[in-house]
Amino acid sequence: MAQKFRRTDKSKKLPYSKSKTRSRLEVAEAQEEEISVKAARSELLLAEEPGFLEGEDGEDTAKILQTDIVEAVDIASAAKHFDLNLRQFGPYRLNYSRTGRHLALGGRRGHVATFDWVTKKLMCEINVMEAVRDIRFLHSEALLAVAQNRWLHIYDNQGIELHCLRRCDRVTRLEFLPFHFLLATASETGFLTYLDVSVGKIIAALNARAGRLDVMTQNPHNAVIHLGHSNGTVSLWSPAVKEPLAKILCHRGGVRAVAVDSTGTHMATSGLDHQLKIFDLRGTFQPLSARTLPQGAGHLAFSQRGLLAAGMGDVVNIWAGQGKASPPSLEQPYLTHRLSGHVHGLQFCPFEDVLGVGHSGGITSMLVPGAAEPNFDGLESNPYRSRKQRQEWEVKALLEKVPAELICLDPRALAEVDVISLEQEKKERMERLGYDPEAKAPFQPKPKQKGRSSSASLVKRKKKVMDEEHRDKVRQCLEQQPQKQEKAVKPLGARSSALDRFVR
Repeated sequence: MAQKFRRTDKSKKLPYSKSKTRSRLEVAEAQEEEISVKAARSELLLAEEPGFLEGEDGEDTAKILQTDIVEAVDIASAAKHFDLNLRQFGPYRLNYSRTGRHLALGGRRGHVATFDWVTKKLMCEINVMEAVRDIRFLHSEALLAVAQNRWLHIYDNQGIELHCLRRCDRVTRLEFLPFHFLLATASETGFLTYLDVSVGKIIAALNARAGRLDVMTQNPHNAVIHLGHSNGTVSLWSPAVKEPLAKILCHRGGVRAVAVDSTGTHMATSGLDHQLKIFDLRGTFQPLSARTLPQGAGHLAFSQRGLLAAGMGDVVNIWAGQGKASPPSLEQPYLTHRLSGHVHGLQFCPFEDVLGVGHSGGITSMLVPGAAEPNFDGLESNPYRSRKQRQEWEVKALLEKVPAELICLDPRALAEVDVISLEQEKKERMERLGYDPEAKAPFQPKPKQKGRSSSASLVKRKKKVMDEEHRDKVRQCLEQQPQKQEKAVKPLGARSSALDRFVR
C-alpha cells in the first residue's frame, strides 16, 4: 500500500558516487520510505468515500432530475440545493473560496455579494453602480477582487473598497494563483497582467497579440494560464516568459471556453464549430476525444474528481469518466439540468458534491454526486477553520510563497540538475582563474625519515596510488557493462533493414 505514495523508483540502483554523497542519498531514500509508510497509515483513517449516482435496472442517470436527488439524500445534503431568483441584476458570475465554504457572486448590473452558502449567512452585499464582468476570491474569503467596467477593485469581507487598480483597465476575466499569490487579469486590450497581491506590484504585463481576451483559465497543477483566442488556438503563458510557452490549435473557429482538470493532465475546450474536445497536456497536446454538440458550450468546468460540466444556453450537461486520472467520457451525459436562464458562469464547489451555476435568472446550486474529494487537508484548506486559524495559515502561506519565476510547463524539471548551466559556470570560472580549481592535484608523497624517502620508495608509493585509481575505474566500467549490453541486445524483429526507410 505504501507503494502508491512513493515518489522514486526503488528498482533503480543508486548512481556510483563518492561515499559521502552516496550516504546522503541513502539517508534521503530512507526518509522518503518512512514518509510513504506514514502516509499509507494515515490514509486508513480517511473514512469518507466519494459519492455516486446509479440508476435502477439500467436507468439512464441523465434523466434523473434534481428534485429526485433532493428527495433521496439526507436533510443536510438536500439543503445544499437552492435557487436564488436575482433576475433584476443578472446575468451572474460566481466564485467559491478555496475552502469551499464561501460563495461570491457578481451581477452584470453591479450587484456584488458574498455569503456562507452552507449556513446562508450574508457577509456583505453592495451595488458598485457599474457593470461587473468577473469576480474572484483572493487567498482567503477576507479579500475579493471585482473586475468592473473600467478598473479592477479590491474589497474586504465587509464590502469596503480597499484598492482601485487603474493599471488593470478593461478587465474581462480573473484568475488567482493561490501558491504564488498572483492575480492574473485578461483585458479587452489583449494584455495578460500578473499582480502580486502580497506586495501590491504588477510583476508582468504580457501582450498576447490576439485581440480581446475573454477566455481564460489556469492549470492547477503548474499555475500556467491558458488563453483562448478567436483564431481557434489556446496559448499557455508564464509570467517569467514574454512569449507563450506553447500554442495548441484546437478548433476551426474561435474558442469559447477552456477548462483544465485538477491533475493538470487534461484540457477541455469548446469552440464556435460546436465541438467539445479533450486534450492531453502531458507533452503531446493531442486530442483524446471529441463530440459535436447541438449547441456550442459557452462555459466549462472540471470538478476535483474529473467530472466535466458544460453550459449550453439554458442547459447544463455533466460528463463523468472511469476515475480521477481518466478523461471524462463524452458519449453519454452523467447528469442534465435545465435552468431558468442562459448560463453565464460555472464552478464546482471544493470538497462538496455541488455545482454552482450563474445565469441570467440568478444563482443555482446543483447536487452532483461524486464530484468532489470527500477528504480535505485541514492544514491547507479547512472549511471549519476559525478566524485565528485563518490568520496563522496566511502567515505560513506567505512564508512558503512560490516565486513567479518558477512557473513552467513541467514542475518536475525544477528538481533536476541544470547540467548546461553548471558546465557553463565551470567553464567561465576556469577562464577567469586560468586553471581548473576542481581538478585533482597529482599525488605527491610526503617525505619520510630513516631512509624511507629514497627514489625507489617514492616511485613505488606513487605507483600504488595510481593502481588504486585504475582499479576504481575498472570497477566502475564493469558495473556499467551489463546495462550497456542490455541496451545493445535487440530482438530479431527489431533489427535494422534496408527497407526501414520506407516504413512510416
